[in-house]
Amino acid sequence: MSWLKAIVGGAIGAEALSLIKDYVEKQGGLDAVVKQFQEGGFKRQVDSWVSTGKNEAINAIEVGQAIGIENVKKLAASAGLDINKARDLLAQYLPVAIDQATPEGKLPAPGTDEAKKAD
Repeated sequence: MSWLKAIVGGAIGAEALSLIKDYVEKQGGLDAVVKQFQEGGFKRQVDSWVSTGKNEAINAIEVGQAIGIENVKKLAASAGLDINKARDLLAQYLPVAIDQATPEGKLPAPGTDEAKKAD
C-alpha cells in the first residue's frame, strides 16, 4: 500500500490531499520531506509525526519557514489555492499524512517504492 492510500481513508479533504501529494512527490518522497523539516528547525515536530506517539502541531508560518515561501507559492499556484490557504492546509494535514503513512513509527526505506509511491 502506498503512503497516499494510507491517508485517503482518513479525514483529509481533496484539496489538502492534492496539495500534500504534489509536495511529497516534488520533494522525492516522504523521507525527503521529513529531512527538509528536520533541517529547517522542526525536527521535534516532524519526528513526532513519524513516531507512534502524539503528533506535535505546526502552524502555517512554520510550514512556510520549513518548506520555503517560494515553494509554498508554487505549490499553491499549481493547486489553484491562495498561499495562505495552502499553508493552512499543509499545517493541518501534513502531520496527519506523515503519521498515517508511518504507522509503525518509521519511514519506508529511502529509495523504495513505498517511500515514493503515490498511487
